[in-house]
Amino acid sequence: MNKITTPTRINNDQNSMRKEILSSLSLLFLFITYVQAQEQSPLQLKDIYKENLFKQKGFGPVRWMKDNNGYSTLESNTEIGGKDIVRYEAKSGHRSIVVSASDLVPKGESEPLNISDYVWSDDNTKLLVFTNTRKVWRYNTRGDYWVLDLRTKVLSQLGKSLPEATLMFAKFSPDASKVAYVSELNIYVEDLGAQKIKQITTDGGDNITNGTFDWVYEEELNCRDGFRWSPDGKNIAYWQSDTKAVGTFYMINNVDSIYSKPIPLPYPKVGTELSAVKVGVIPATGGETKWFEIPGDPQNNYLARMDFIPNSNEVMVQQLNRRQNTNKIWIGDIKTMGLDNILTETDEAFLDVHDDIRWLENEQYFTWSSERDGWFHLFKVSRDGKTVAPITKGDFDVVNINCIDPKGGYVYYIASPDNFTQRYLYRSPINGKGEAERITPSSQSGQSSYQISADAKWGIQVFENATTPPKYSLVSLPKHKEIRILEDNKGLNEKYEALGLSPKEFLKVDIGDAVLDAWMIKPPDFDASKKYPLLFYVYGEPAGSTVQDNWGGGSLWDQYMAQQGYVVMSVDNRGTKTPRGNAWRKSIYGQIGILASEDQSKAATKILSTYDFLDSDRVGIWGWSGGGQMTLNCMFRYPDIYKTGLAVSFVSDQRLYDATYQERYMGLLEDNAKGYHEGSPINFAQNLEGNLMIIHGTADDNVHYQSYEMLVNRLIEHNKLFSMMSYPMRAHGINERENTSYHLRETMEKFWKEKLPSGERVR
Repeated sequence: MNKITTPTRINNDQNSMRKEILSSLSLLFLFITYVQAQEQSPLQLKDIYKENLFKQKGFGPVRWMKDNNGYSTLESNTEIGGKDIVRYEAKSGHRSIVVSASDLVPKGESEPLNISDYVWSDDNTKLLVFTNTRKVWRYNTRGDYWVLDLRTKVLSQLGKSLPEATLMFAKFSPDASKVAYVSELNIYVEDLGAQKIKQITTDGGDNITNGTFDWVYEEELNCRDGFRWSPDGKNIAYWQSDTKAVGTFYMINNVDSIYSKPIPLPYPKVGTELSAVKVGVIPATGGETKWFEIPGDPQNNYLARMDFIPNSNEVMVQQLNRRQNTNKIWIGDIKTMGLDNILTETDEAFLDVHDDIRWLENEQYFTWSSERDGWFHLFKVSRDGKTVAPITKGDFDVVNINCIDPKGGYVYYIASPDNFTQRYLYRSPINGKGEAERITPSSQSGQSSYQISADAKWGIQVFENATTPPKYSLVSLPKHKEIRILEDNKGLNEKYEALGLSPKEFLKVDIGDAVLDAWMIKPPDFDASKKYPLLFYVYGEPAGSTVQDNWGGGSLWDQYMAQQGYVVMSVDNRGTKTPRGNAWRKSIYGQIGILASEDQSKAATKILSTYDFLDSDRVGIWGWSGGGQMTLNCMFRYPDIYKTGLAVSFVSDQRLYDATYQERYMGLLEDNAKGYHEGSPINFAQNLEGNLMIIHGTADDNVHYQSYEMLVNRLIEHNKLFSMMSYPMRAHGINERENTSYHLRETMEKFWKEKLPSGERVR
């Protein structure tokens, strides 16, 4: 007899089956999720670029006190907010609050000032606080200034009658009775006792800039603060720039209004007119400016440095010619306005400007940096320039000067004679009679920097290497005894160790013409019996170096790409900024983009033939700024090697970049037209064979979006297919506005995974 199934029974059976299916699907989903979680890289882009989970801790800013027995730093005040300025005794570590955050609460306000920077007066009786800052090109150099009288605890705002956040480079007079500053391109002096403001220049505005600089001086000559108090406090010497003849480049803001807004930028491109710059002197009480008549066309020379000689009425001015291979040193008398050329430095290629001048022996001698013997060294020069004697000597470069201690008789400096990727503290006798003595212990392999007290008895060391985040320590000198650890970033180190990152391996690559430094990061599950894609990170220009044994933020992007299955490498070609002597650095002169891309291609060929776990059919290259240009040159010149490339914020035609940088390393266009053509990747775009992506910010004031559009136009002309991404109203670093950095890196990752498939392949 057949069983009769009722509708109710059918519904119950169906519901039961649905539940079983849903349960099974849930289990399957959980299993898939678990597997994906196991396969997912421990390092995630959002953790790096969105959540900022790997931010390292710093220490400071630190100011050594005038007595050299202690230093001041900033510490959070947990009760009222803001920060206290705290003094620590170097020897004992005793802590005392010098300025409480409560002392920095303006009258009528409830919260203390946010300290962006601070400076003590020479007599330590007053404090100058910089706050409410705004960015000017690269750095926050505009804002508000306040003065705290440490004896009376009176807090006063400077420039109260001037527009908010317009003050720049405020400085105490030598006796701390006045403060001078720049506001809206003019110089002001404020009497602290009388609380009176005196505008001492009046012609600033439009094309005239007083006391600060135009874009190219700031970017390429590191000039920002453009005035100096005389030692007696009676006069102010300052730079004035006239940008009238400089061409105006326009950036366009299309995103912040329904109508586009042009943004004008005086910007001297290769071969065009520079600002006319001069140095003048004006009484601190106001009056007529007297101008130094420095020989030479002011629009074809740079007044790169100017400062008063201590205890005198004289200024020292460094004048670079337009080719930047001659530096004339002038001493000018502010009373007579007479000039004397005491020293002239020349080079067959180019000269860098340095800030290593220290006056010695009652201002009868000064220290001077030079490459005249083939290496970068410090010299002792007589005031008349007739005697030039070496202080440091040997076949190595002085990377930078840390402290010149006339009383102790030594100069302390950073050098690395044996490993160009590392940095150590050395010292040499100022009389030039002794040998270089290494101060950093041999056990601290990597890079160290120092902030040393004026008497050279104490130093705050920052030690790091490729696997060690910055460690801040107080050390006694010259024995380099560690007194106490100030910050060791231990928590950050533990985070990194938990990620299972591969070590950065440092290598030497012999390309025949030179032996180049390089590093390599392999995937965590590396198997030497398999083949991996190779991804090069490149810069290659004279302004920097990518192969350094430093922390560098932990190379998180490179580590992330390695965890996706790529072998990541970087190579420093000839001409990069490393301490390898004049011949190394100047080899690139006149052939930016030419020699470097040749070196990179030779290195890539050597690497591919040396390591058989690398897949020569999957070779990629990428870089930013000069590295973007290098990427394009490698892709267009050596398409048989580089299959895929990604260029960010690049120069496509060297004639489009600023005159000061490009002419320094390439010479003048009129003298080296062929070099400019051969070094510009746009002229070889027709050779593109592989996959290319280009990325640029439309508000890039450094490398203009024009460079990007011109390359796009040329690639279209040659019917070359490529990928492109524009970031509206982002500058050279492409990091402004919400979510930009994360979006950029995801875009880059997507391109690499689509065009240069990751993971190993069986040989």
